[in-house]
Amino acid sequence: MKKGLTIGLTGLIILVIGAIVYAVATQQADSGEYNEFTQCVADSGATFYGAFWCPHCLEQKRLFGSSNRALPYVECSTPDQQSQTQECIDANVQSYPTWEFGDGSRETGSLPLSLIAERTNCALPVTE
Repeated sequence: MKKGLTIGLTGLIILVIGAIVYAVATQQADSGEYNEFTQCVADSGATFYGAFWCPHCLEQKRLFGSSNRALPYVECSTPDQQSQTQECIDANVQSYPTWEFGDGSRETGSLPLSLIAERTNCALPVTE
């Protein structure tokens, strides 16, 4: 019985430590270095069209860090990956990612943040 109790307590301690580490990491990730930039991009009228299975779209989101949740993102793929959503068909999206900017112009591919900043007139945060 002692061995079972020791294993149980060890498991509980590991679980608590894991929860604390997760909470701290989540809090830091939620600070979102690019939150203001991402909000400005959204406010500029830009739209980011992509597909959940597209590696270039995932790379584009990764550049925004945890702030990517506020991107003006439109999912174009159906869940079965066999066709495109009507919104993307209507927008004539031909490849992923596609960025459409407030002036109606488009760029395809994973774009550097500096180009998105230029096309949206949004300031990138100053990094130290």
